[in-house]
Amino acid sequence: MMKFFLAIVMIAMLAQAEEVAPFLHAQYEKSDAVEKKLQDNGFTIVAKYSALPQSTTIVFSDEALQKEGAKKQRAFIAVMKVFVDDKEKQVSVTNPLYYGPAFMQKDYDKNVFQNEAKKLTKTFGKLTPSKDTLDADDLADYHFMMGMPYYEDQIEVATGDNAELLQKVQSYEGGKRVLFAMKLPSGSVLVGYDLSDKVERFPQKIGRANAGLLPWTIKIEGGEATILHPKYYIALSYPKLSMGQFMTISSVPGEIEDDIEAAFK
Repeated sequence: MMKFFLAIVMIAMLAQAEEVAPFLHAQYEKSDAVEKKLQDNGFTIVAKYSALPQSTTIVFSDEALQKEGAKKQRAFIAVMKVFVDDKEKQVSVTNPLYYGPAFMQKDYDKNVFQNEAKKLTKTFGKLTPSKDTLDADDLADYHFMMGMPYYEDQIEVATGDNAELLQKVQSYEGGKRVLFAMKLPSGSVLVGYDLSDKVERFPQKIGRANAGLLPWTIKIEGGEATILHPKYYIALSYPKLSMGQFMTISSVPGEIEDDIEAAFK
């Protein structure tokens, strides 16, 4: 009886210890080949741009992701990204089983995101999790440490009529900062924003392989333009980031906020 009880405890402990990676690595290919694979497997290409030298980031989506993103406060999950690194010869894909529970919180439907993961496996073949992982049970209520922000601690960068907010950001600097503006079934809009070069290069300091967290996105919903708190989103995307590493980019969270707020002045 005691052995049976111990076995049950061990199974429970192992289940709790499931580790999930924010990024999945695929066999290296040029961005054009990656883009074609995504399209051939039912994904829509939303945008392409270069966040870092010698790289291409492909932002993609599908109907299921947009349906999930249409739920209140969930727009950030409506897109996923592939970071094609021509310098390091690596392809990194955002993991739906990582960002799904983190961004969907109590609305997380595991079946939806397992299906997305299966589509990615069909698209790219073998996918290898990145080394920096997090316990799956910690994703929904993740924060870097005591006193640091959670998912719901989003930053309001502007308020006003939704259409006016969208027009403001799309007209800023002639519209060159807006990489995409995705209108979701709920009427909310997810905007992909190209940060200034000085701000955007921070992955060079803390890990180029995870640059797939970019571009930064802005949610326009209910008369508010909001962004994920940079201290939350950077830490979530770099789960093994040390305090020392975080300090090397200590000015970046504030610079991101200032950069995006300027577009709504």
